Order: sequence, then structure tokens, then C-alpha cells
Amino acid sequence: MKSFMLFLMLAMLMASAITTLSAIPDEEESFFNEENNNDANDETKSQLEKSTSLRGRSRILASRPPAMTCDRYPKVCWASGSAGPDCCKKKCVDRNTDTANCGKCGRKCKYAEICCKGKCVNPRSDKKNCGSCNNKCKKDSSCAYGMCSYA
Repeated sequence: MKSFMLFLMLAMLMASAITTLSAIPDEEESFFNEENNNDANDETKSQLEKSTSLRGRSRILASRPPAMTCDRYPKVCWASGSAGPDCCKKKCVDRNTDTANCGKCGRKCKYAEICCKGKCVNPRSDKKNCGSCNNKCKKDSSCAYGMCSYA
């Protein structure tokens, strides 16, 4: 038990040392400045100044422009690669197929249901959407477990 406690204390000490050392700013720059003080080192300095590190000099790179959300710009949802043409709670969705916004924003389908043409249906038992959307069973057959004429 004592060896476990000793191991735990040693691990905590190492973690705090690593955290403290990694929080020291400009450590890399001072290392490069001490190593060479000639003009050949200018290239290395310029690379450090262009660093994208959040601790480094270029914090301006860490800031992002405000996101274009569909509540302000609805045409964003019409772009190719968008999740859908409709805007619900600042997100582009397709209300014909989205189970969280089926038919209208905020209308959720139940656990076993899927959204087909804006309506929540159970694909395991619905004759018009058996197994998937628009998969119709023949007149004399039924839909069971998502398959037409299962038994």
C-alpha cells in the first residue's frame, strides 16, 4: 500500500512539473537566441514569429470571424454540401428526412421511427415505408420487421 501511495505522489509531482514547464512562454525563442547570434538564425526567428501556437506571438490567428448561421443568412442552407435547405435553431436541416425536425422545426420522431416526406413512420410495420422510405409492399402482403411478406 505504501509503494502505491509513493507511486501516486511521484506521478502527481511529475504531472505538475510538466504543466509548470509547458506554461512558460517564449521558452523556445530564448533557446534559439542563445544558440546562435549570427544572421543565419534570422530565418529561424521569422519562422517562430509566424508560429500558430496559441501561446506564441500570433494570437490574432486564434480568433475566428463570426460564423455564418442560417438564422441571419438563410441562403447558406441552399449551398451545395449543406445538410439541408431548411433552417432550424441556427442549423441547416432537411425537414423531409431529419428525425429531430420532421415536417417542422423541433418535431422529433420516436425512437423506432424515421422521417419520410416530413412524417414520422415506423419502417418495421408501415406498408408504404417498409424498411426504408418509399418502399411499398404489394397489396396482399404485409410489413413485418421491415420486410414485406416476412412470414
